[in-house]
Amino acid sequence: MSTGAAVRVEQVSKSFGRVSALRELSLIVDPGEAIAITGRSGSGKSTLLSLIGGLEQPDSGRVLIDGRAIWSGPHPARARRELVGFVFQRHLLLEALSARANVEVPLIGAGLRHSERRHRALGLLEEVGLAERAEHLPSELSGGERQRVAVARALANEPRLLLADEPTGALDTGTSERVLDLLFRLRDDRGMTMLVVSYDRVVGARADRTVTLADGHLVRAPDASDTPDPSDAPDTTDTLNPDDTDPAHTSTTNTPDPSASNPSDSHPSDTNPSDVPDPGLHAPKAL
Repeated sequence: MSTGAAVRVEQVSKSFGRVSALRELSLIVDPGEAIAITGRSGSGKSTLLSLIGGLEQPDSGRVLIDGRAIWSGPHPARARRELVGFVFQRHLLLEALSARANVEVPLIGAGLRHSERRHRALGLLEEVGLAERAEHLPSELSGGERQRVAVARALANEPRLLLADEPTGALDTGTSERVLDLLFRLRDDRGMTMLVVSYDRVVGARADRTVTLADGHLVRAPDASDTPDPSDAPDTTDTLNPDDTDPAHTSTTNTPDPSASNPSDSHPSDTNPSDVPDPGLHAPKAL
């Protein structure tokens, strides 16, 4: 079993035109750690994943994988291919290729003979429970099966870092659970470091810890031993499963000071997001 990659994000900022996606964000992920990344839509979650995986370059700051910036070497694409595996919300399979051939695609530039690529692809499909579907086209597979092919493809180059961006966002509840079971089992078996962007609370429950983003900042990065605060749950009104959102965000443990001139000041709903304390004060894993 290989050792997962260490991830270090140092004061990273990224903008797209006039939109600031990330603002001086810092984060440390230990080798083999499984991290759930949550936050409202537009908070910078997917941008953070793209920067860590080398799909984008930061405007300032740096991202280090095992102490090395992917973009700093002479062959960034090769470094990304050898270190990182990606799973996206949409499977992004090539419709004209069989499941096996789709899994082989990342191996084409790895210097393997065709027979070696085929052997590895078939082994990965067996590992995700699709050996009997290897020669089927994506159009002949269910949504969950297509996503499992995408997981197999992400593992083709035996990455030490797996990045999953809402991997169950387009799946029903039962299929989502099976895909998550697969991801966490593979992480345990292979020792990979894994970061998963998701609105699904099950991901946060199964991860070693959860980090929360808001407006491009890291607002919460607790240790695995921390008990999640229900008030940190992201707004999921724009997700596929809004019924999964717990409407009860009001704490019953804090009694307002009866001497306060305005009792409504203690209501959680009156909290201004701009008043969130400096994330560095609440992020023991952040730099």
